[in-house]
Amino acid sequence: MADSTAPSGWHRPSIYDVAKVAGVSHMTVSRVLNGHPNIRQNTRERVLDAIAATNYTPSSIARALATKRARRIGVIVDAPVQFGPNSTLRALEGAAREAGYAISAYSIGDGEKRQLDAGVMELLAEGVDALCVIAPRASSLDLLAGQNVAMPTMVIKSEPHPGMHTVGVDQHEGAMLAVNHLIEIGHRAIAHLAGPQDWYDARVRLRGWRDALIDAGLDLTEPIIGDWTSDFGYRFARELDVSAVTAVFAANDQMALGVIHGLAERGLRVPEDMSVVGFDDLPDARHFLPPLTTVRQDFDALGALALRSAINAIEGIEIGQHESIAPRLEVRASTRPVGR
Repeated sequence: MADSTAPSGWHRPSIYDVAKVAGVSHMTVSRVLNGHPNIRQNTRERVLDAIAATNYTPSSIARALATKRARRIGVIVDAPVQFGPNSTLRALEGAAREAGYAISAYSIGDGEKRQLDAGVMELLAEGVDALCVIAPRASSLDLLAGQNVAMPTMVIKSEPHPGMHTVGVDQHEGAMLAVNHLIEIGHRAIAHLAGPQDWYDARVRLRGWRDALIDAGLDLTEPIIGDWTSDFGYRFARELDVSAVTAVFAANDQMALGVIHGLAERGLRVPEDMSVVGFDDLPDARHFLPPLTTVRQDFDALGALALRSAINAIEGIEIGQHESIAPRLEVRASTRPVGR
């Protein structure tokens, strides 16, 4: 059925219509659309005005044919239901839209080699210009190392990795911020509820907790290895020897939530009887009871950095082996000085 809202004889505006209105050649219009530097400013403005006047929308297919690029980034994402990988993917999608790129994502759930192989093959078949890999677990990154991908590849990881270009939030600094905050307000016995140790971020956060205690000359306790869930945090708190510690640093906010719940069921108050710090700054963290002191990761900045690095690699611009973003401590009501 014909579109009744379109005027009789209507046709989709083309680059030639823009050129006619602007009084330039269609090649000049193409150069403006592709950001060519050698265009006079008044010519550029005339073309942009003509684009607006004609309601011209550049064809992504035509542009891909002209530039031999799809303006599409392939993303392999491991453990996509977890907060960190999911937030990173959404941030990448937002940054890509801003830059005029599209994202094709392929999720893998258990790190099996056949899933990763299938994901890489599917994205390559779509003609992506680069790959971005959100691989929080060591098992997945080990599998990726065995892939022979002849295109720019960016890995989201908090620390450098041999032979790979990486970007990430500085997890070690984040853990140090959390533990040093507790030390500065008088805590000397700080337990750590760590994340699964196949996860790079969990390993680095544990190391940051340990380094902060060592730097302060404080005794180390044995960390408890959790599974990221509130249920585990709850069980941990129910069994915690509260006579031995005055604070808990949980490796993520979900486990911190469980800790607060478990302590409450034992009749213990946070922060009066135990201070609790999390990591991630979930959107709901400020609404915990009490509002949670935690480490904030700027996923929007991470997505923009990863995309910019991938585009630079596509354009042949040299990129660093590793770039990182600083986290920020959000101090709320779940921590207080010892003795108050």
